[in-house]
Amino acid sequence: MTDNLPLIPAHTIGSHAWPAWLYSALDAMQRGEYGPKDWQETQEDAVDLALRDQEDAGIDIVTDGEMRRIGFFTAGFYGHLTGLRELAPQRKMGVIGHDQRESYEAIDRVGAPGGLGLVEEYHYVRARTARPIKMPIAGPYTLAGRIKPGSIYRDRMDVSYAMADIINAEMKALVAAGADFIQVDEPSYAVHASSPAEFVKLFNHTVAGVNAKISVHLCFGNFVGRSVAKRTYRPLFPHILDMHVSQYALEFANRELFELDLWKEFGSEKELAAGLVDVKNYYCETAEDVAERLRFALKFVPAEKLSITPDCGLSQTARWAARAKLKAMVEGAKIVRKELTG
Repeated sequence: MTDNLPLIPAHTIGSHAWPAWLYSALDAMQRGEYGPKDWQETQEDAVDLALRDQEDAGIDIVTDGEMRRIGFFTAGFYGHLTGLRELAPQRKMGVIGHDQRESYEAIDRVGAPGGLGLVEEYHYVRARTARPIKMPIAGPYTLAGRIKPGSIYRDRMDVSYAMADIINAEMKALVAAGADFIQVDEPSYAVHASSPAEFVKLFNHTVAGVNAKISVHLCFGNFVGRSVAKRTYRPLFPHILDMHVSQYALEFANRELFELDLWKEFGSEKELAAGLVDVKNYYCETAEDVAERLRFALKFVPAEKLSITPDCGLSQTARWAARAKLKAMVEGAKIVRKELTG
């Protein structure tokens, strides 16, 4: 389904902005006012909304908006795992931050006897759109970051390899269901950039035997629209170019296009999904803003190897802004595509 795309296709990273009613529905569900079928219907309506917003904007490769996941981690992944004990947040008051989020301790070998739920996500979104679909999945090192090893595992990397086997099985199940484009989200690689060679080894273990187009998304965090790292990819280069992937999805817009030159410096022949729309800023780009950024990116990446995305997912962005940014992204790509092809 990812064949026959236009030059410089537009796609999203994964998550879409929530409508107000989905927050209200989640509150009602947590109060016990929704039955499981009520919640299923709500989530399906939310996926339909995310698809409509993407298709209205003209997005070439869509996702289900991760509308079933209640956040990047929570019910989307950890809720499917066994062998974990949930821990109390380290901080419950004050300005929201990562130390207020959920965390876990391994009390047994981690497992996912029913899978991670992505096959069900794929079947639904495939039935609701004719467009090419990208399926995002959280990577093992990032997921392991909220799991204390306890007495079961040696360290975070040991937990990561346990998660890698679970994720590998889920990706193979997705391929068997018909998915042909999978994005592995590993923001923690860029956050903890001191061991890039070990990350590459872990990543290649994670995707071994998965017969699909694989992309990896490396960013600096986006919880409540904030980064959590020194925002540079340089420590990861050239190591990450040994990942068994077809495409790298990297953020540039919120860093004023800093480090796009790395792509030319290290001479990669793989695809770059360049984040050229800033999801952490409520300035809504114009189509010409986007076109200008694309023209700059083309100094370092051949057009046939380039696609355009927002910097990160849109879950931390108000829906009105998300819709405006997606439309500008698509219109900006059309301007440059016309310049290149006449």
